[in-house]
Amino acid sequence: MTHAQFLPNGLDMKQADIVIVGAGHGGAQCAVALRQNGFEGTIAVIGREPEYPYERPPLSKDYFAREKTFDRLYIRPPNFWDEKGVEFLLATEVSGIDPEAKQLTLTDGQAMSYGKLVWATGGDPRMLNGPGSGLAGIHPVRTRADCDQLMGEIDGGVNNIVVIGGGYIGLEAAAVLTKLGCKVTLLEALPRVLARVAGEDLSAFYEKEHRAHGVDLRTGVMVEALTGEGRVTGVELSDGEVIPADAVIVGIGIIPAVAPLIAAGADGGNGVNVDEFCRTSLPDIYAIGDCAAFACDYAGGLVMRVESVQNANDMATCVAKAICGDEQRYHAFPWFWSNQYDLKLQTAGISAGFDETVVRGDPDERSFSVVYLKQGRVIALDCVNMVKDYVQGRKLVEAGLKPDLAELADASKPLKELL
Repeated sequence: MTHAQFLPNGLDMKQADIVIVGAGHGGAQCAVALRQNGFEGTIAVIGREPEYPYERPPLSKDYFAREKTFDRLYIRPPNFWDEKGVEFLLATEVSGIDPEAKQLTLTDGQAMSYGKLVWATGGDPRMLNGPGSGLAGIHPVRTRADCDQLMGEIDGGVNNIVVIGGGYIGLEAAAVLTKLGCKVTLLEALPRVLARVAGEDLSAFYEKEHRAHGVDLRTGVMVEALTGEGRVTGVELSDGEVIPADAVIVGIGIIPAVAPLIAAGADGGNGVNVDEFCRTSLPDIYAIGDCAAFACDYAGGLVMRVESVQNANDMATCVAKAICGDEQRYHAFPWFWSNQYDLKLQTAGISAGFDETVVRGDPDERSFSVVYLKQGRVIALDCVNMVKDYVQGRKLVEAGLKPDLAELADASKPLKELL
């Protein structure tokens, strides 16, 4: 794939027609979609991890629970990429971008030129920065290496684990750790878990479920410090209580990995801003996935980042088609999922800005849906063990339906009959 040319400093410059920075879901899908749409030029993918692209959601679920080996997580078998003529530069990062010269500086000191650049770097785990945050035994759950390290510690006898953060990553980790026989304490600073992404009904349900499975789940608590000498031994709360901890998992969100883009002059703040075709403000540079902020049609045009596999894959396909001459604005339907214990949560749409909720079914029976409305219109659904509601509810969101609330709450009435 590469074409070397001599530089004055003695380095070989790599170059490719399309350079994709980031070897996660979005980066992999972009390379695949380029070939599927007939692109015949050279493609190079730069990935900071030593692994070929793999699925991230199972890390905190099946892989962590030892139910799937890592080779089953590959998005495509490693030999697939050779067959498709896609070169990978693994264990490599980009430290700088010169958008005028269309050139990247890599962390190994080499340079790489591109015709078009696709930025698909996702984000870095947001970590604690208070007293004790540098102790050993404090883990994010973002990469294979993160999970392997924690799994090794559990195999070595680590049992008391404190999870900081009551979002999906924290809750999924708590569920798996409990299944593995660990003693788990989960701490959430806000008054309820999932507060940023779901309504009170869903939060209350998952809090009850985790406590029923033995998790010491606490909301409205602030971490003051991590204690220990060399390695973490406890988590000190603002009221002075110290919770014993053999290890700590931090699941408090991500920081979009866009520093080189912003330094090169791209518009952005919470991520890098892209237009309806996933283009950044810099020429011939696109951005996709968790790091890209866009005006979301399904959130009333709110500029936001959407952290999901669906969003990464669909943005990647949008960019690949644009590069191949079939430019179409990004208008993909957002969906998400989370597996905890024997519960399958499926979310259709984005509930941001909702002003009313309707519950279908009985949460005590562990099969129900929460329907989110804004000014009477259905904008999203959270469906727990309710696959039919999830499938049919999507059409309500797409139609912008204003249903009769009594009919909507009747779980015996299929949602498709409301259309």
